[in-house]
Order: sequence, then C-alpha cells, then structure tokens
Amino acid sequence: MIKIVVDSGCELPPELKNTPEPGVEVAPLTLQLGENVYIDDENLNVDEYILAMENYSGAPKTAAPAPQSFLDRFADKDSVFMVTLSSKLSGTYNSAMTAKNIYLEEGKARFAHVFDSLSASVAEYLIVEKILESSREKLNNEEIVTSVNNFISNMKTYFVLDKYDNLVKTGRVKPYIAQIASLLSIKPVCKALDGEIAMVDKARGTAKAITKLVDIVCKEGIDFENKILAISHVKALEKATKLKEEVTKRVNFKKIVILECRGLCSTYASRGGLILSF
Repeated sequence: MIKIVVDSGCELPPELKNTPEPGVEVAPLTLQLGENVYIDDENLNVDEYILAMENYSGAPKTAAPAPQSFLDRFADKDSVFMVTLSSKLSGTYNSAMTAKNIYLEEGKARFAHVFDSLSASVAEYLIVEKILESSREKLNNEEIVTSVNNFISNMKTYFVLDKYDNLVKTGRVKPYIAQIASLLSIKPVCKALDGEIAMVDKARGTAKAITKLVDIVCKEGIDFENKILAISHVKALEKATKLKEEVTKRVNFKKIVILECRGLCSTYASRGGLILSF
C-alpha cells in the first residue's frame, strides 16, 4: 500500500487530509511574523493569521518542514511518495529528499520518491490525484513515477493576485511586477514557469483578469473531459466561483474543484489571490 506525504503548500479537499486511506498526510511549514511563530497545520486559524500578516510591516518568513516531519508521517509503508513546493521557491524539496534517503537507509521501505511540483497550492493537489489515479490503475512504483512526471511536465499553473508585496519582500518575484499591480487596478497574470514565477499578461481590473485566465485555459488546455481544473483562493470565494462559472461556459472539465488557501499560500498570494492549475 502506498503513502503520500505533502507539505502544507498543498491545498487538499477535506476527504484527503490526514487520513489512513488513501493515505495522504501533511508535513506543515512554519510561518513567522516577527517574533510570532505559526505552524501551518489544521490548528492554524487562517483568518487570524492573515489579519496579523496584514498588520505586520516586515517581511514574513517561512521555513520548510524538517526531514523528521516527513519521516513521522511515513507509517512504515512499502511505497512512499512525497509532493513538495517548487524546489526553486522553497527548501521543502531538499528536506523531503533527506527524509527519503534516511528512510531507505534504515530499510523501512522498498521504495520512496519525491516529486518536485515545480509549483504550489492546487498544482500539488493535482499531483496527489494523479498518484492516486495511477495507483488505482495498478501501475508499479516506477510506472507511477513516469506517469506523474509526465503529468507534471504538462501541468499549467496561473495566478492573479491583488498584491505581490510579500513575494517581492522575499525575493520570489521581480519588483516590477508589484509596481505594475499598484498602478490603476492593473492585474498582472502570472504563471509557474520552470518552477519560478513569471508574468505573462496583464489586465485592468478583476473581471478582465478572470477573462484572461479563462482565455488561457481554453487556449492551452486539451482533453478537458479527462482533466481536473483546480482553483484556490485567499478569502476570495466569489472570484473563484466566477472563474469556475466562466470556464464552464466554454469547456467541460471532468471536474472543477475550488479550495481555500491555507497559511503558506495565503502568505504569498495575499487576500484576494486566485490560483488555478490544470
């Protein structure tokens, strides 16, 4: 039986969180605002954290889970798969790799593999779904790795944020993107590109930004009937629902899932942020 462990940059629906079957658990990152430290787990009050972040003038800090945090969640399974934030944006991939090496050296598993999502949030969730789908299809471990890596290489992640301040403060995007976002309601449309963040378009106002996202989905997507579109948001359910409605008018995905960002992605996407992956 397989075990899947993700970091808390992954947004998961309730039915997949910390359950023995199908076996998906979350290794939480640590979030810090000055002297205040938060663990990004199920006990985190995200509303209170976002308010504290909005009232904090400094740069928020985030720390990857320690290797032991991953190890504690393996439960001595024969096959362990880990999914992490982009290795170019976070240290969680390296931490998970260390956990993998320790686990194999101890002889507790026949197989362990770490998937670098090259993204975050609902992109990680889609990778989890692909692992589960591959497992249900009775693929062996190496076949699962090949199938999922192919999926990752073709996955698209786009986002529109109201603010890019924390991404700039922490060096994850170029300052000019935040400068554009501050001008007359201009909304930069960005994507995960080779594990990093790049601006690909811009729109004036939220409605036009949503239209841009829908256009991108329709242009770049294929085989919609067999794919999931995943949308995450930071306290912006109305915008996420509007995005889902506009996509549905034009293409038929197998399923569209809307999930709310937890602490890590709320830190960088900020209130009002929209993320989508397919």
